[in-house]
Amino acid sequence: MDGEPLKLPATTEEVQALLKRIHVDGVGYEEIFITNYETDVPGLRDCLGEYESIDELNYLASLLDDMEEWELEKFSAAVDFGEYNSVPALINLTQNLDCFEFYAGIENEEDLGRFYIDEMCTLEIPEHLTNYIDYEAYGRDMSMDEYGRFTDGGYVVRTGDSFTEFYSGRDDLPEEHRIFAYPKPEKLSIRDTLKQYQQMIDNAPAPQKAHIAPACEER
Repeated sequence: MDGEPLKLPATTEEVQALLKRIHVDGVGYEEIFITNYETDVPGLRDCLGEYESIDELNYLASLLDDMEEWELEKFSAAVDFGEYNSVPALINLTQNLDCFEFYAGIENEEDLGRFYIDEMCTLEIPEHLTNYIDYEAYGRDMSMDEYGRFTDGGYVVRTGDSFTEFYSGRDDLPEEHRIFAYPKPEKLSIRDTLKQYQQMIDNAPAPQKAHIAPACEER
């Protein structure tokens, strides 16, 4: 089994060159599958299968490439919810990051409690009582109430904004991301064409000779 890496976003020419190297010409061999994904976005690999559309993957890769670092962090945290486990869903997620709030560095319930009380001022605590506050319990209650989630990079929670479906399938795929194409057949020179024709003649089976029995006259 032949395999080659393909870095996305890619071009049609790069895809054709790869298919040529692994001997997939669209005639003798048509099917390809993806054995592994390499990505800097945690959790993304678990959302992708071996028979994904190269065109859709290319579109997703382009959208991720255009993101700033804070947007990638929020995207990665939203992926951790586990609800976006297809390429179309991930494409839509890139366009709906305003549906999430991400607080980097908030690693546990105590961090969350301190953040909400000290930074967001969700509770007015007299200074002489601050040492008696159970920040962990408060953070736990908040995360349960708002269905938040702790991720590798921080804490993510939904804002309540409606999630809009911008992409519903390959019919919505921008033309510049339709990159999958089989290699073009190579044009043979006249000499190679004659050589190929001669090989066909040489390999053809010899014609069978007909045996005709002589007729006998009746006496």
